[in-house]
Amino acid sequence: MAEDHDDITIPGAPASKPAAVEEPTSPREPLPPKPDQSSPEPRTPTGAPLDASATALGQQGAYLTTAQGARLTDTDHSLKAGPRGPVLLQDHHLREKITHFDHERIPERVVHARGAAAHGEFIANGAAESVTKAGFLRAGAKTPVFVRFSTVLGSRGSADTVRDTRGFATKFYTDEGVYDLVGNNIPVFFIQDAIKFPDIIHAAKPHPDREIPQAQSAHDTFWDFVSLHTEAQAHTIWNMSDRGIPRSYRMMQGFGVHTFRMMNADGETTLVKFHWRPKLGTHSLTWEEAQIAAGKDPDFHRRDLADAIEAGAHPQWDLALQVMPDTPDETFEGIDLLDPTKFVPEEIAPLQVVGTMTLTANPTNYFAETEQVAFHPGHLVPGIDVTNDPLLQGRLFSYIDTQITRLGGPNFAQLPINRPHADVNDMLRDGMHQSAVHAGVAPYKPNSLDGGCPFHAGADEGAFIDAPVTVSESVKERAQPRSFDDHFSQARLFYRSLTEIEQQHVAEAYSFELSKCYEQAIKDRQLAALANIDEQLCSDVARALGATPPSATIEIADVALSPALRMVGDTWPTDGRIVGIVANDDTSVDVLTSVRAALNEAGVLPFVIAPHGGTLSGIPIQRTAQTAASIEFDALIALAPSEDARTLRLFDEALRHGKAIGATEDGLGLLNEAGFDEGGVGVITGESSAVVDGILELLPAHRVWERLA
Repeated sequence: MAEDHDDITIPGAPASKPAAVEEPTSPREPLPPKPDQSSPEPRTPTGAPLDASATALGQQGAYLTTAQGARLTDTDHSLKAGPRGPVLLQDHHLREKITHFDHERIPERVVHARGAAAHGEFIANGAAESVTKAGFLRAGAKTPVFVRFSTVLGSRGSADTVRDTRGFATKFYTDEGVYDLVGNNIPVFFIQDAIKFPDIIHAAKPHPDREIPQAQSAHDTFWDFVSLHTEAQAHTIWNMSDRGIPRSYRMMQGFGVHTFRMMNADGETTLVKFHWRPKLGTHSLTWEEAQIAAGKDPDFHRRDLADAIEAGAHPQWDLALQVMPDTPDETFEGIDLLDPTKFVPEEIAPLQVVGTMTLTANPTNYFAETEQVAFHPGHLVPGIDVTNDPLLQGRLFSYIDTQITRLGGPNFAQLPINRPHADVNDMLRDGMHQSAVHAGVAPYKPNSLDGGCPFHAGADEGAFIDAPVTVSESVKERAQPRSFDDHFSQARLFYRSLTEIEQQHVAEAYSFELSKCYEQAIKDRQLAALANIDEQLCSDVARALGATPPSATIEIADVALSPALRMVGDTWPTDGRIVGIVANDDTSVDVLTSVRAALNEAGVLPFVIAPHGGTLSGIPIQRTAQTAASIEFDALIALAPSEDARTLRLFDEALRHGKAIGATEDGLGLLNEAGFDEGGVGVITGESSAVVDGILELLPAHRVWERLA
């Protein structure tokens, strides 16, 4: 009967075809990628399209071969001098196989090491044409993209759900060259000048003597730095908010962080900030959910992204611009636009949506794509230029230097995932991993031997033109503008704009992190910084630490609140949300089928949870009492009773985390056993159709916030 239910996609299949019990013995060509997977578009190292499928970049043929294509009869036994003799040095296959294995790893990124990525497409609506001549932002332009999400502090093996900033990097394969928008999920950064970047990362990384704690900022060296270098306070309070523990990459905003300069076809310039806004809304995990996920499913975010794409719930983001005049002082409404620790509230510079990005396919190979993709904020296209933001200026050097170290040389742009979708004639030659075969004898200009090729392009031929920005007369000095000295007003603006429940979470985060510090002096110093942000916040954290709250040392004027900074209080689409359905062998197959179908019809993924694996009357079971975890479900429906302590804990955690709960008459016993109030807020009981309708009505708010309040 299982085939009767194949119309509902169950994500997570490891291969494109089911495996047989016995090892296959009949030779066959490699299996194709799964339907949800894609690979880099086949291009030559110099950007020319290839008449080949994406699988042409993968393994070929039905038989095992050496790296040079010689077929092999055995890969299980070394070549020996007799069955018990020593292994022979002439075993070329052993040496090739082991040598390659010994060199499979490359240096991981110092920051953003743990990532997840997807392929997609960006479609522009034309709203940006008045401010930029960038071709990929013209009305109707469709551009392939590859997006990599990441944590910042942890190693590749760390957990997804740690409290941390997240990377949000997008590679646009435009017909004018590659454009990289390399940002974060927080619009400000810890430092104002790139020369401090090694300091903040050294401080935030694990202590060098013990290499702990991993992937978190709850330790002395981080708080020592940010409490002394108070320009970091603006970013730190965002990290301590619920933004530091996103519910999903699909439900996470992205920001370009810096101010960029755009130039239109008439040569007019404006200053802009980039924003990615998720169609599903911006949501977070509760602190307890993040802890559970780190233990039960440290791959929570990357699994969520991949499963949603496989299930057809393709995540989407609107790309929006804040457009501000390009004035000589490069400020807007008193905000220095070159200071990367400052953001511009949406209320004074509204977002203008310029296009929409949809992620439609998972990578075929993590290493080849997600690990080897190389971003660089200097990968620009005509119409988009940088500003003198001192952090951005340093990144322009740092990123290319990093790629050369990680990817073995200067030819990293020739890796398939990095290849431009535009003609490349760069006169760059040789070097490690050169995979292009360049013709001609004159990779220099001017030349006559290659007929003068390549030629310079003019603006009318799509050339990149550096914005002709006036440089004021000055002197060389290690200094910064006085406007960079305000370290607290925007932290106050952010905190006071949050809802009461979000403010409570901020105080709890500071309390937890500072309680992990050993040195009392560091705690006291950070409390002094909090006193300059908000008196009540400082008092709440000091009480939790058993300390006396200090008084503010500076006077900050009241700030105009920015409601756009809140994550609570709106409703959002529920595509790809997951509802757990508890059932057993006595559950009516008609009821279970109708509940699954109704949820699936609404774009919600139904996951059946049962006492055992396999099927229930032919309906696939995705989770058992042993494998189910509350963190992966946005709501739960009980169709059957249960006295299993693990299932009762599942519902208890969901209740504490503000999840919607439903139960039919047959499932009321489970709620009663778990100590639920049937009339409690966010608890729906009754006929199965009414329960589903009630759950679908609650899901758009993300949580039952009244219960948490």
